[in-house]
Amino acid sequence: MNPQAIKQAFQGILSPAEILEDGSALLTDQRRRYTGSADLIVQPADVAAVQAVMRFCFEHRIPVTPQGGNTGLCGAAVPSGGILLNLSKLNRIRHIEPADNAITVDAGAVLQCVQEAAASAGRLFPLSLASEGSCQIGGNIACNAGGLNVLRYGAMRDLVLGLEVVLPNGELISHLHPLHKNTTGYDLRHLFIGSEGTLGVITGATLKLFARPQTVETAWVGVDSIKQAVALLTAVQGKFAERLTSFELVSGYALELSSTFSRIGKPVESAWHVLLELTDSIQHESLTDLLAEFLMAEGYENAVIAHSESERNELWTLRENISASQRNLGTSIKHDIAVPIAQVADFVERCAQALQTAFNDIRIVVFGHLGDGSLHYNTFLPHVLDNQVYEYEDKVNTIVYEHVLACNGTIAAEHGIGQVKNHWLPSVRTETEIALMRAIKAQLDPHNIMNPGKLLP
Repeated sequence: MNPQAIKQAFQGILSPAEILEDGSALLTDQRRRYTGSADLIVQPADVAAVQAVMRFCFEHRIPVTPQGGNTGLCGAAVPSGGILLNLSKLNRIRHIEPADNAITVDAGAVLQCVQEAAASAGRLFPLSLASEGSCQIGGNIACNAGGLNVLRYGAMRDLVLGLEVVLPNGELISHLHPLHKNTTGYDLRHLFIGSEGTLGVITGATLKLFARPQTVETAWVGVDSIKQAVALLTAVQGKFAERLTSFELVSGYALELSSTFSRIGKPVESAWHVLLELTDSIQHESLTDLLAEFLMAEGYENAVIAHSESERNELWTLRENISASQRNLGTSIKHDIAVPIAQVADFVERCAQALQTAFNDIRIVVFGHLGDGSLHYNTFLPHVLDNQVYEYEDKVNTIVYEHVLACNGTIAAEHGIGQVKNHWLPSVRTETEIALMRAIKAQLDPHNIMNPGKLLP
């Protein structure tokens, strides 16, 4: 069907408010790397409208690209023709059940709104991301988002109790009751978590809630090496167990950039840095002293502990502003990777040596979630300050991923595969695994209309 015929058909399916006349801003990804095209952009107002869209597209073999807040970094929500199905109008907080520690929301609910709704009920929804003011729950689920608190609460896969999904043919699968145990066969929700919109349209979810922290202790620790940071992680986990909520690694170069950008002085001088946070659901007045005594006893004297909320905010601002502070370096070739924690130090050292041999002027910004082994490993070529840097991407990626795989790691820790990395999938998945993925997709999406060209090579 041509675009005009598609638009005319949808005028009989959706209300005028659900069809965007000018949605061009939604066709470009957050990094402005990809700009797609769509025959029509729709924003259904309810689940029934999503079903109607999918039934029509299934019947007429029209590609559909589901889109949430469009904050992804892998181009997974950028369409290549067909229908761009934006879920922003499905944004209700449907229900909070404190007895089950559960909240049920629409897929288009903004993460920050879910956090605030949980807080209003005296609970915590722990997923925390830099984009939480604009990213949406459906997108968080579709790429199995991680963030700052994975160490204690797990990634999105661990936070989903139930899902509501519209299949490519328009049928609805809905299991939103907050069941904490259910052994009735295959757990289908896990097919859709991390599927990047290639199997169906997530329209709702029931999510786990937790007690709100009553005590928060935050420390910034300077260390000489990543191995020393890993030793600190091991010691903190042994001492404070589940109270350890975040454990962030920041290189000296990353801190230098963020400190200048943020106009906040460095907490300490060191080659490497750790930002760690302990939380407790009860008032624990002695936790500050316990943390200070622990750091001194373990020999980590180059450290500061936040003694006020403003001091804590400054420490976290230094961590959160690293991404923004890199912009003056030009366009980066980003890597969202993970390796076993014990091998992070070896990876960083050996990969840097290999990159510097290939590109003697390369700049590398390393930071991330050492507590779960995932790193943001960003590389810059100073002589290329715009998107022309992507001409070197395959060469840089070959070096980085070679070292990631040598450490038994993954090329996608929390941002997904999208269209940026799908040709690299065979490097981390066997032929048998990819064949199984294709078989699952063929069963659910026989006409390949769901986000074609994404995830699978």
